[in-house]
Amino acid sequence: MSTCTTASRHFDEPLAGTSATARTWLLLEQPGPWGAKALTSSHLDPAVGRALEAAVEGTGVRVALIRRPGRHADCHDARERHVYAAHTVPGNVWLHHTTTTDPQQLLDLDFSALGRGDHHTFDALLRGRPHTGDPLALVCTNGKRDRCCALLGRPLAAELAASGVEGVWEVTHLGGHRFSPTLLVLPSGYAYGRAEAHHVKEVLHGVREGRVVTEGCRGSSAWDRPGQAAELAVRRATGEDAAGTLTVVATEGAVPRWRVTVAHADGRRWQVTVAQGTSLPPRPESCGSHLGSPARMDVVSIQERSATPLAS
Repeated sequence: MSTCTTASRHFDEPLAGTSATARTWLLLEQPGPWGAKALTSSHLDPAVGRALEAAVEGTGVRVALIRRPGRHADCHDARERHVYAAHTVPGNVWLHHTTTTDPQQLLDLDFSALGRGDHHTFDALLRGRPHTGDPLALVCTNGKRDRCCALLGRPLAAELAASGVEGVWEVTHLGGHRFSPTLLVLPSGYAYGRAEAHHVKEVLHGVREGRVVTEGCRGSSAWDRPGQAAELAVRRATGEDAAGTLTVVATEGAVPRWRVTVAHADGRRWQVTVAQGTSLPPRPESCGSHLGSPARMDVVSIQERSATPLAS
């Protein structure tokens, strides 16, 4: 059976610069089935889902639903649900957790503040606290959005959970289903594609050690897509794998070419030229869709600039 992932793998479509963009993620546990637009087509009250979609627009916050791996009972109960908020921008990376029996409480949050990396309303209104467990490994299994996410994502999530990996959740649409199984790691914010269980374990081990694994990486959701490609290119060119050391400080230009400035915590800077290319030959961008030519982020050049002296 031909799928969008089959074509993407066959043509070796690059992964860098394809992550969803969000400075802050807000995750709400919602058991049961998910539709293609999960916030309004699940057992979450669709009025709450629509209100959340409207409330986060333009704030840098992205809302997603999560559920435990395994069979998904068609339940409508109002049991206690897990809620996570995570900010992914280096220098202020955090992950907070709480529970609620009333998802409507989330509408009282200050989403603009959350998008800026301020967790105080999450803590004050929802009694949130810093998450002290393992990083979250979020595997997209939203099969109603694209069948590859169910066919490939659900077995991966189940395998990880069965092998004792903590922090594994199924999550709604992460974008780029042709790269399934897709994975988002929080609080680091790095997304991965074509993930396999042994690789996910390596990624999570790296997170616990404060490292970024670049193999299979789609980019950090903290940056726009040119920035994602530029930051990964600098990491690969320099061998820098320490988390939190690189920041995208400027993106100049517009489609199809940008100049991205990437700064290191030690003062070094790089100017990275990124061009938007076209993936050829045409291939399906999702299962059942017409043939298309997905945009790709190609790094044209990397130039190191003079280091900026660090303040004493």
